[in-house]
Amino acid sequence: MNSKLSKNQKIAQCFSPAAFIHDSEENYQAIEKLILEQEIGGLTFFHSRHSAAANFEKRAEVLDVSGTLEKMIGLVNRYQAISKIPLLISIDGEYGLAMRIENTPHYPFAITLGAITENGTTLIEEVGYKMGLDMKVAGIHLNLAPCCDVNTNPNNPVIGYRSFGTAPLKVAEYAMDMYQGMKKAGIGACLKHFPGHGDTQTDSHLGLPIIQKSREALHQEELLPFQYGIDKGVEMIMVGHLAAPALSGGKEIAASISREIITDLLKTKMGFNGIVISDALNMKAVADLFPEPGQLEWEAFQAGNDILCFSDHVKEGIDKIAQFAPEAEVDEVFDKIWKLKEKLGVFDLRKVEVPEFDWEKHSELQTKLANEYVSVVSGQLNATELKRLAGEGKLTHQRFFGNTGSIFSKKLYEIYGSELSEISLDEAEKVIISLFVPSHKPLNQFGIDSKNLAEIKNLAQSKSCILVHFGNPLALRHLGKFEVFESVMCAYQSFDEAQEVAANLFISS
Repeated sequence: MNSKLSKNQKIAQCFSPAAFIHDSEENYQAIEKLILEQEIGGLTFFHSRHSAAANFEKRAEVLDVSGTLEKMIGLVNRYQAISKIPLLISIDGEYGLAMRIENTPHYPFAITLGAITENGTTLIEEVGYKMGLDMKVAGIHLNLAPCCDVNTNPNNPVIGYRSFGTAPLKVAEYAMDMYQGMKKAGIGACLKHFPGHGDTQTDSHLGLPIIQKSREALHQEELLPFQYGIDKGVEMIMVGHLAAPALSGGKEIAASISREIITDLLKTKMGFNGIVISDALNMKAVADLFPEPGQLEWEAFQAGNDILCFSDHVKEGIDKIAQFAPEAEVDEVFDKIWKLKEKLGVFDLRKVEVPEFDWEKHSELQTKLANEYVSVVSGQLNATELKRLAGEGKLTHQRFFGNTGSIFSKKLYEIYGSELSEISLDEAEKVIISLFVPSHKPLNQFGIDSKNLAEIKNLAQSKSCILVHFGNPLALRHLGKFEVFESVMCAYQSFDEAQEVAANLFISS
């Protein structure tokens, strides 16, 4: 069948526009129109227009609409049923379906997994595998993850918790472990955001980040994880909307539309012969540069992208590429996409049923992971002394954010007695502070208001305090030096299992 397709039909296979799960019927019909009239190759699912706009409007995403999974599966079946060529269904799920869909398994962030020192490879591959299985049963073929950005800039507004860490080789290894796990589950994955989004201070959803580093420095840090992946046979890489003038002849041009960066560097010099996918083409770093509909899509294609993600101008983009791209180039890209579809089982089309997740098994994995990453990062805990102080009525617990009936609080009361909550700060000799960081994004001090920050700092100055930090560890820098606390425990996330493991350290230390 693929030999009978016209040039336009082949180009259409490159397009994977956004499909919003929570949307109007009018918008669902607009997607159907794209499928029927433009014969697009795939769709990338997002929760809703509201959450997709969250980055633009600088607020943290909050997913709070029910029935998302059922709705998405209904749409996957609806759209697949009318497409002449089965659609490649993708999602951006760096920590699982839960990044876009409520009430689905939520795996740890990359920064959390990066804290694992023992058995990291095995555990991260297992996370990738389980994540991939969740997606496969939900009708998804491709996960636009993991990030292999090296988080070298603490002020980075958009990477942070999405990176495995600050050491290029560790990031390279852990990103590949995650990739291999997803591949083992039978879904596609990709390394992103080439040439590396870690050392930037601009959010590419809002403007063009520029990395002012030498070519040598970029090769040692940003490019290392990608080269590592290429050498290990990675099959897909996403190019980001960020400029690295040292790699593009001094021009401040987004990598996603730079032929020098994609074709000359990534494909020719670094030896990548897999599929290149663009970051979302609606992002302001590039979207505002080309007012003429279709021009951006052509720029991205001619730079060397094979799959164009989140295009807002599909028809015009197809027409523009058909007008300028040589037939041989179109055929080459089309063949890559067709083979990808074959490999991921896209053509083995069957109706997707709503899956039942094994929450017990998921919780077991979460506990296994939390036992590896929850740790005392400064000072030490003295279980005997804490027990004695509790018995004398000189130990109390102060919670910031989080729920009153949190697992951590309940466990502490089991260990030290419920009187712990009744002991005032004046009476206490020692205070266990639990901080449930409100946001994993750095805006407004990760959602911790200045009043609370001052309260925690004052408390640490006036009393002997043990800080238990549930959330993005990058938020710790707002609390001053670790030395002001008797000890600091980092639990990374507020999963029930992480809270349980954190509380247990008060017994076993």
